[in-house]
Amino acid sequence: MLDKTGIAKRIAKEIRDGYYVNLGIGIPTLVANYIPRGMKVVLQSENGLLGMGPFPFEGEEDPDLINAGKQTITTVPGSAFFDSAMSFGMIRARKVDLTILGAMEVSETGDIANWKIPGKMVKGMGGAMDLVASAKLIIVAMQHVNKAGESKLLPKCELPLTGVRCVRKIVTELAVIDVTHQGFKLIERAPGVSTEQIINATAGKLIVHGEIPEMIID
Repeated sequence: MLDKTGIAKRIAKEIRDGYYVNLGIGIPTLVANYIPRGMKVVLQSENGLLGMGPFPFEGEEDPDLINAGKQTITTVPGSAFFDSAMSFGMIRARKVDLTILGAMEVSETGDIANWKIPGKMVKGMGGAMDLVASAKLIIVAMQHVNKAGESKLLPKCELPLTGVRCVRKIVTELAVIDVTHQGFKLIERAPGVSTEQIINATAGKLIVHGEIPEMIID
């Protein structure tokens, strides 16, 4: 199985030269550390930054430089700072090529629930609803099952939705999965994980064609 770093490394392989990318809170923020060398990618943070760099080394943090999750970050040459109105103007105008989000649930039709668990205090949905409604491509970084071992890839989301029919790809500790019109489609399996394990951990419809290759991380 993959750890959080492994999930981030695998997702980094989906980024293309010239992309403008928004990284959500949690596992997605780690992707900034694994963008391939030489690739020109601009990372956007909805709290008002274009040109976000990797996390700083210990002792080099600047408390005035944070991402939307309030983690300290770095900038790159040419970075720009602006207010939230301009940031969400970029998002709503579909200037973001790729959004990478965490999720609590994803349905086999591509619905995503990632902002609220009923009965628990939350500060709000943040920018997720704008991002899933506007990004050209959405990839979800998530755990395949919850702490009770229950699948988080479902026929239908049970939690309040963030977006409808918007997720195109999911990377978990077990697999890489595309979301198609027919349901989830297994593309790759994590090192040491069998196809049978992934089938058993997926509650939604999972399409498996032929021999499924093991994903390459490094």
